[in-house]
Amino acid sequence: MDTAVAVERFLSSPALSDATRRAYAADLRDFSSWLHGQGLELDDLDVRVLASYTAELGRARRGLAPTTIARRLSAVRSLARHALGPGRVPEATLAPRRPRRLPEAPRAGEIEGMVALAAAGEDALALRNAALIELVYSCGLRSAEAVALDLGDVDLDREQLHVRGKGGKERLVPLGEEAAWRVARWLHDGRPALARGACDALFVSVRGRRLDTSVLRRLLPHPHRLRHAYATHLLEGGADLRTIQELLGHASLSTTQIYSHVDARRLRKVYNRAHPRS
Repeated sequence: MDTAVAVERFLSSPALSDATRRAYAADLRDFSSWLHGQGLELDDLDVRVLASYTAELGRARRGLAPTTIARRLSAVRSLARHALGPGRVPEATLAPRRPRRLPEAPRAGEIEGMVALAAAGEDALALRNAALIELVYSCGLRSAEAVALDLGDVDLDREQLHVRGKGGKERLVPLGEEAAWRVARWLHDGRPALARGACDALFVSVRGRRLDTSVLRRLLPHPHRLRHAYATHLLEGGADLRTIQELLGHASLSTTQIYSHVDARRLRKVYNRAHPRS
């Protein structure tokens, strides 16, 4: 099987999101070039071939971070699953261990400043931007989840939000009073001025179309920090990791445990305050 052809067929698959397609394109073309240089094709892929490719990625001259190597190996496995079938996917753990560091989370005062800056003015865009930022923080949303929200996903009466997450998983998230107020203002005073036709999106552009994540990145260079702040502030306030897992929509508790040292710090404060021998 010609590897380059297999790569292009995989990248054209409708099952891939645009973001995944962009992320995988360069990785898989690099893998295809490497295979060609070894005199191999995709049909030759096995654990030994994948181990050799992993070693090549890890050579000092390439200088790739462990997270980048893991992403490239994930892309290769996805390609093999698509082109050769699940039974031909080498499942050995080859990627270097990734350091699990908690990204810096903005403090509550910094978030208030972000919202205030976005809300400067009373026009429709200011109302939209303030509601968008507040909702991402108050509900711990991924950028893609925020822009995918429809009007019917917001229940202001029950103060909850229906979120469609990764892998088609859905969850209900409590909607805080501040977020509910911001969203209500946007819906009443802002969205009608921008909405066009039958667009059902909660957040729309100046042309009345659904927003894409680039708009949020223009407002906040690193919007995922708000999601980390959401989890960090909940833990500091007393929430347990299992609850945080459900609210974030993590499939595994191990993903949420990146915040465990925040929880340990909180427990230490409780211990120092409450135990007579502390």
